[in-house]
Amino acid sequence: MNPSAELAGPVEVPPPTRSWYAAASLWQRKTLIIAIFTLLAIAVHLVMRFGIHTSSGAYRIPLLATLALGGIPMLYELLLKLWKREFGSDLLGGISIITSLVLGEYLAGAIIVLMLAGGEALESYALRSASSVLAALAKRMPTLAHRQNGTTTTDVPLAEIAIGDILIIHPHEICPADGVVTEGHGAMDESYLTGEPFQITKTRGSPVISGAVNGEAVLTVRTTQRAADSRYAKIMGVMRESESQRPQLRRLGDQLGAIYTPVALGVAVLAWVLSGDSHRFLSVLVIATPCPLLLAIPIAIIGSISLCARRAIIVKSPVVLEQIAGCRTAIFDKTGTLTYGEPKLTERLVAPGVNPGEMLTLAASLERYSKHPLARAILAAAAADKLTVPEATEVNEQPGLGLRGTVAGHEVQITSRNKLTAQKVPGTENLPPTSGGLECVVAIDQRYAAVLRFRDAPRQESRSFVRHLGPKHQFTRVMILSGDRESEVRYLAEQVGITEIHAEKNPEEKLAIVRRETATAKTLYVGDGINDAPAMMAATVGMAIGQNSDVTAEAAGVVIMDNSLEKVDEFMHISRRMRVIALQSAVGGMALSVLGMGFAASGHLTPVSGAIAQEIIDVLAVLNALRAAFPPRVIHDM
Repeated sequence: MNPSAELAGPVEVPPPTRSWYAAASLWQRKTLIIAIFTLLAIAVHLVMRFGIHTSSGAYRIPLLATLALGGIPMLYELLLKLWKREFGSDLLGGISIITSLVLGEYLAGAIIVLMLAGGEALESYALRSASSVLAALAKRMPTLAHRQNGTTTTDVPLAEIAIGDILIIHPHEICPADGVVTEGHGAMDESYLTGEPFQITKTRGSPVISGAVNGEAVLTVRTTQRAADSRYAKIMGVMRESESQRPQLRRLGDQLGAIYTPVALGVAVLAWVLSGDSHRFLSVLVIATPCPLLLAIPIAIIGSISLCARRAIIVKSPVVLEQIAGCRTAIFDKTGTLTYGEPKLTERLVAPGVNPGEMLTLAASLERYSKHPLARAILAAAAADKLTVPEATEVNEQPGLGLRGTVAGHEVQITSRNKLTAQKVPGTENLPPTSGGLECVVAIDQRYAAVLRFRDAPRQESRSFVRHLGPKHQFTRVMILSGDRESEVRYLAEQVGITEIHAEKNPEEKLAIVRRETATAKTLYVGDGINDAPAMMAATVGMAIGQNSDVTAEAAGVVIMDNSLEKVDEFMHISRRMRVIALQSAVGGMALSVLGMGFAASGHLTPVSGAIAQEIIDVLAVLNALRAAFPPRVIHDM
């Protein structure tokens, strides 16, 4: 099977999503072309008028071409927004273009087209489509499955898999459908879907889920679901639903424009009525064109995106930079987010008369031959204790018996408590009661020796990060939302200082909880697995930490490349600073525009001089906005 091949059949990305994305991308390219064409046309006009002194009819041709090829498409888009009752900050620009045409002020109209097109081209930079999430999810699944018919095996499309089919899963392949193991013994990595950080042992009778990555052994599986009804396909369905109901966020520029636009229109109309001069109406509108909103805010955003990239933070959706400061509920996945995603040996409960150091030495010697995550934890503990680990012989792992071998003349077995009890090994009556977390049992010379318990350790910075969210970033609620067992989630919550938990939740349940929380307050969701992707898309701001999943990275608005919560804090600080700089640039620029409106209303500025004055204001606003690209003195405060 080819995990990278394009997915066919029941989980294909829906065509409507792709057509919307294509239309959005086309408009983004058009605004850039319009901006470049308009700039060239204005330059040609100035050369023809002042350089070679052509007739007035000739030197106006480049401006008329700009207004026809650039202004008309932009006016069409503005009319569509008006029809939908979307009164954005670019409304003044549209009215100014029409007025400039009526009054024959073609240069002023062309400059306005340049302002609007340039602003939209800048803002479209780094924008992404949510449909890419479904594409990434689809790419991860194979297109073919190895179906066994008697003694022969044939490759068939996923759509042809039926319940009861026998499939062969080769090493490192992705399971194409839910089922039950009928032959083989190995392990599967289900962390992409369940959130559990460990490989799950698979033997005859063990369930397997679609999307899980097979380990080193060949497994034979009998399907219990069609590919279209399997776990992975259901997550894609949830993803589509989440994408279609993604919260609509009001941009900062539109919020300011909703106040500024009616004020500017009122001044322009009043100047016309009181003076009887229609050119004053245009002069006011030209200098009132909200370019600090259309230019300075996108530049501040782009500068902040650039700064984030230099700090190993990838901003995929610029709107999150504006929204993170308003988030009041922080929701965290557990595994790989607040934890390292690797089990650590936390308890060694030895039987009476057993030397703890000798027990760990013998167990580590045997675990050198295992690839299970718990084996790595045991070896790490032995290394931390500076134990000398001898060679083991006759190592084998048989289904139902666990890992066995001989070390320094001792017969050592590492298995589960149920398997050891079923073998009636002496000393099992001294087994301690079960508790949360993972465990394995060690038997030495066919006698119970110890219970080793493991936990997924919290990140070193998790507690300080969680504690500072309220006083430093105004979060009023912090919770854990996880697919892990409640005992594990509660243990971690106590370690990091979180009181509200939701455990053993599948992607559908996570999505419902995040939607409920987002309906009452803006939410930040931080996770790292495929099972987090729908919830990320439903949150106000979705953040992926680490590089564990392409799907999660596509679903998130922000991707933290380093596995560090300190980078999450850095992003919050960069965002807050970006908002301050954007407001300085926008509000300062609008204040200067209001001053200019007074001059235009009193007849001291013509439409062209008003456009030039507006460009000077734009330069000042842009220069201030560029500060966002440079790192501040304090970039985190954990």
